[in-house]
Order: sequence, then C-alpha cells, then structure tokens
Amino acid sequence: MNALALLYTRPDCPHCAAARARLESEGVAFREIDVGRVPEAIPELLKLTGGRRVVPVVVRDGRIDVASAGGTSF
Repeated sequence: MNALALLYTRPDCPHCAAARARLESEGVAFREIDVGRVPEAIPELLKLTGGRRVVPVVVRDGRIDVASAGGTSF
C-alpha cells in the first residue's frame, strides 16, 4: 500500500489546481497543505525544493515533483 501523498499549494494557483485534479483522476490519496494558511510548513517545503519558493510540490512514493508542469511563486 502506498503512503499518503502530499500536495503543497497556495490559493489561486492554476498549476496547483491542475496537480490536484491529476492526483484525484489517478485515484491517489493525498493531503493538501496550503502554504498560505499553514505558513509553518514553508521551511519543510523549502527543503524539498532546494530553496525555491514555488508550488505545486507533490511528494509521492518517495519522489519530489517540484512544479514540473509550471508553478506559482509564494
């Protein structure tokens, strides 16, 4: 069984909406973390992105996908 994926987002981010829709269409269980509402998640997100201030970021099955189809700054 795969672990729960993480999706880091921010409001009004079309790339985030697309990433969310992709995960939903694939039937992937995920927890969404809105960095606008949960700013304490930003330090961990910056570790995942190598310091890039961009979303969406998907952590799934041990892989980190940083705004592969385009992103929005936060």
